[in-house]
Amino acid sequence: MAAVMLQGTGSDVGKSVLVAGLCRLFANRGMTVRPFKPQNMSNNAAVTADGGEIGRAQALQALACRTPPTTDMNPVLIKPQSDTGAQIIVHGRVMGNLAAREYQGRKGELLGAVLESYARLRLGADLVIVEGAGSPAEINLRAGDIANMGFARAAGVPVVLVGDIDRGGVIASIVGTRVVIEPEDAAMIRGFLINKFRGDVRLFDDGYAEIARRSGWPGLGVVPWIAAARALPAEDGVVLETAGETQGAVTIAVLMLSRIANFDDFDPFVHEPGVRLVFVPPGQAVPVEAALIVIPGTKSTIADLAFLRAQGWDVDIAGHVRRGGHVLGICGGYQMLGTSVADPDGVEGPVETVAGLGYLPVETVLTGDKRVSAVVGVSVADGAGFAGYEIHSGRTVAAAAPLLRFSDGSGDGCSVGRVAGCYVHGLFNAPAQRAAWLGRLGVLSDGVDQGARVDAALDALAAALDEHVDTGALMDIARTAT
Repeated sequence: MAAVMLQGTGSDVGKSVLVAGLCRLFANRGMTVRPFKPQNMSNNAAVTADGGEIGRAQALQALACRTPPTTDMNPVLIKPQSDTGAQIIVHGRVMGNLAAREYQGRKGELLGAVLESYARLRLGADLVIVEGAGSPAEINLRAGDIANMGFARAAGVPVVLVGDIDRGGVIASIVGTRVVIEPEDAAMIRGFLINKFRGDVRLFDDGYAEIARRSGWPGLGVVPWIAAARALPAEDGVVLETAGETQGAVTIAVLMLSRIANFDDFDPFVHEPGVRLVFVPPGQAVPVEAALIVIPGTKSTIADLAFLRAQGWDVDIAGHVRRGGHVLGICGGYQMLGTSVADPDGVEGPVETVAGLGYLPVETVLTGDKRVSAVVGVSVADGAGFAGYEIHSGRTVAAAAPLLRFSDGSGDGCSVGRVAGCYVHGLFNAPAQRAAWLGRLGVLSDGVDQGARVDAALDALAAALDEHVDTGALMDIARTAT
């Protein structure tokens, strides 16, 4: 069994995409490959076959390996609920809520759970590709670390350090990491990769050589900016801050809630030529020309309902509805569209009941237990099929006919006029379901299955990495895992 860990000089340097691409590359060579991330922090989660939840990046990486996602691929998932606190998921199940400082003091206790998952993944795998979190250079977080060098050293997994040249300062980032980390940690790093290069790579030859000279680590390649990666779901909400608008005749506006979750629900619209997809940031009004306003999922329904009102978006939605516009709420957004949201057990914070936006005849009570499940079904109105998943706390009672019907006969969501809501994530991936929604807006869909689009992008990414990464040297490093 071989294993290698990709760590980064910082967040958002492209580790998740590189791991996915490498997983597909080696899977295409006939190897049994498994992805692993010891600790992830994201509100974008995916459902596993056994009803657990992991980060969406690991679900994508499992797809790249052509294997179903399991909770062992991401044993610790941190889902931020506020600036100072988060829900902690261990082996796919809620362990509890912890303040950030409290978690930093206790994270070392989870190393055993992480190593258990890693050991199970190793069984039957030819190669495990591990993704770090953040950067090993964050030495203030080194004590009790389970995400980077703490795991690498405990499990005996060699490391390749990834630097993002697109953001600038990549020489200092890699060499500086070598300077600030402990010698024992530096010894785990066996090479480096440069990611997201634009232009003539020969112009970086001297810089590449200087990194190798100053760090003592060999270079494994310079990866160009790969256009195919744009078709892959992003995990970190930071990408929304720089996301450009797509161009199309009909505008779909998605509200950027403070704890927005599973925003990859809307990736299929990015590729629709007739759609202009806009993520509305805090402080900006909803575009008056929007045909559809979407209130997305959130990790904190009550807090983000207050956040929505603080932006004045409730006023924008009211005007939009008066003008005959469409509104859709998904998961937490569905809860907000109802008459009330109650938190009698303090699941999200203080014990309270707040008024919803009042567009749908539904009442929600937040509970400590979670529904985590894959679902398949059809729209009640038109029979358009879908396959998605639910991840939510709370139970919602609707005094209206369901919007969706699951294969087991149960229903979900409801609609009143042009306002609708449901709990299903991934609703728009299926061509028929997306076409039905776009048809209501007067737009013809491209009819492409989102899963097929992502699978093709993974193959394109793998081909690019095969060309630009020294995979022979990478496998030699991976074989040194203990």
